[in-house]
Amino acid sequence: MQLITSINYFIWLIFVVCYLYQMYYIIVPYIKKDKPLKEPKANRFAVLISARNESGVIKQLLDSIKSQTYPSELVDIYVVADNCTDNTAEIARECGANVYERFDTVNVGKGYALNYLLREISRKYDDERYDGFFVFDADNVLDPHYIEEMNKTFSSGYDILTSYRNSKNYGDNWISAGYSLWFLRESKYLNYSRMLMNTSCAISGTGFMFSKKIAKELNGWKYYLLTEDIEFTVDHVINNYKIGYAKNAVLYDEQPKEFKQSVRQRMRWAKGYYQVLCNYGAKLIKGIFKDKSFSCYDMSMSIMPAMVLTIFSAVINMTAILVGLMADISVAPVVESIMGGFVSMYITMYTIGAITTISERKKIYTSTWKKILYTFTFPIFMMTYIPITFVALFKKVEWKPIVHSQSKTLADIKSTN
Repeated sequence: MQLITSINYFIWLIFVVCYLYQMYYIIVPYIKKDKPLKEPKANRFAVLISARNESGVIKQLLDSIKSQTYPSELVDIYVVADNCTDNTAEIARECGANVYERFDTVNVGKGYALNYLLREISRKYDDERYDGFFVFDADNVLDPHYIEEMNKTFSSGYDILTSYRNSKNYGDNWISAGYSLWFLRESKYLNYSRMLMNTSCAISGTGFMFSKKIAKELNGWKYYLLTEDIEFTVDHVINNYKIGYAKNAVLYDEQPKEFKQSVRQRMRWAKGYYQVLCNYGAKLIKGIFKDKSFSCYDMSMSIMPAMVLTIFSAVINMTAILVGLMADISVAPVVESIMGGFVSMYITMYTIGAITTISERKKIYTSTWKKILYTFTFPIFMMTYIPITFVALFKKVEWKPIVHSQSKTLADIKSTN
């Protein structure tokens, strides 16, 4: 059993070595200054929204787009009502969007819907009509300056951009807060730090844009894995694109609050990470050594060590405990080692959550006591990824829509306590 304890320590050491640089990321926003941006151009944008039975929330998104400070004549909204059985398409049309209805129960998922929408736009217009394309989910709500802020960074030469991801329902419960705090941390202490360090940022599901150059290269949309955002990110990092970040472009989206729904969503994410690892892992490793790309290393850390080491550790420890019980050997050292690992993980996740909560407290729209409480539950939320990651390795996972019910305007979000 001493061997298992040593293996656990070695795994912990690998974790530290792999992710120590992300501790430095926490310091970066306080020691580096933003680089000056170029004079913004009057770019024309197409907004792409894939919506499946989103009649309860899509109006708030479309209204927030219509309320942008960026010139409305330079923004066209396109909605693909994807396999809808409700009146999503009707509501979108009433709000002034260009609506396409798609019915395909074989090719299911956001990637297929985006490909369909981009091809329809390409058929209607030439490739020069739009300078850039935004991608939003139907449950999103935008800050009034969102497109204006994105355009400032876009005008400085970035072909792909992501934004600050905030939450519509942070204070609902420990699950919605867990998601929200992770995305706030990702915005402030991953993507913002990457931007300041002049390395590539990462797309996170929604609230991103790409240039017409990227659209031409893709000839539609070619990313269909379960985590199409990570696939899109990794593919472009491998091809030496630098994804930018606009810190003042704020987007709000709805987080799951039911544990069953959360497990289903994160199971898809975990499976998607495995898919990206299988399809792009070798190219990322090649980029690290051949191109000496720190961005490739950074993206590799996002999809490789945590999952692999977690599964390896779980298998080793479970096997050791079973063998020990069957052979009447004390498993106390293994149990102590496992508990020590969980304590270390809790402290690490709590520290990350607490730092993020303190720095972003004015942007977290819930009561003070909930902000404090959910820093303590955040590590528990993150540790529930362990069984999810393990099961996702063996389980067949398919894309399924997430039900959205938070029909909130920006004023509603900011008045939440």
